[in-house]
Amino acid sequence: MSHNAERLVQFLEQVWNAGDVAAVDRFLAEQYTIHSDPGDPWDGQTPSREAFKSRLTTSRAPFPDLRFEPDDVIADGYRVAVSWMRGTQLGALADRPPTGRSIDVQGMRIYYFVEGRI
Repeated sequence: MSHNAERLVQFLEQVWNAGDVAAVDRFLAEQYTIHSDPGDPWDGQTPSREAFKSRLTTSRAPFPDLRFEPDDVIADGYRVAVSWMRGTQLGALADRPPTGRSIDVQGMRIYYFVEGRI
């Protein structure tokens, strides 16, 4: 596995899965662009690291057991693609009350790395 692919897997585990806000600084560039995330209110934006921390907390709140489990990790130089995501909706999601149901979302995201950071 490439260095960037390993970094991405660590990012998913430590930041998204464990919810470690402090770990964000080790993985994310000062700013990053969300090029394509249809349906996500952050789509097309270039938030700061601090804004990402807020996004992390907000996104994990409805799904406290949220897991980004890399089914496939494909690396090509500075780009790493990963497919992912499982969790249980135990909190409100936008205007939807908690359902207690598990989700298994199959998606893929491409992360771009510059100097070892997303």
